[in-house]
Amino acid sequence: MITVKVDEQEAKKIVHEKIAKLVKEAETEYVFWDSTELRKRTCMSWNAILDTFFHDPRFKKTKIGKKWYFPAKETRLFLETWLFEQSY
Repeated sequence: MITVKVDEQEAKKIVHEKIAKLVKEAETEYVFWDSTELRKRTCMSWNAILDTFFHDPRFKKTKIGKKWYFPAKETRLFLETWLFEQSY
């Protein structure tokens, strides 16, 4: 019989680092995202975004007219942090 012990914190750290690396490799040159791009990047509906992280004061956003815009780099960093926090 084989027994394997995994340090859960170290495993989470490795997964987070791998995700961050893959996201960085996949990023495009957008300066900002609109709500459609945010939904696409998060694979979440607008209602799910509103119910989870939209009102977090760390989440940067600007409304111009009737449309929301999100700075791409800052939004990506926020989402990575936010997702990692959800695993605790």
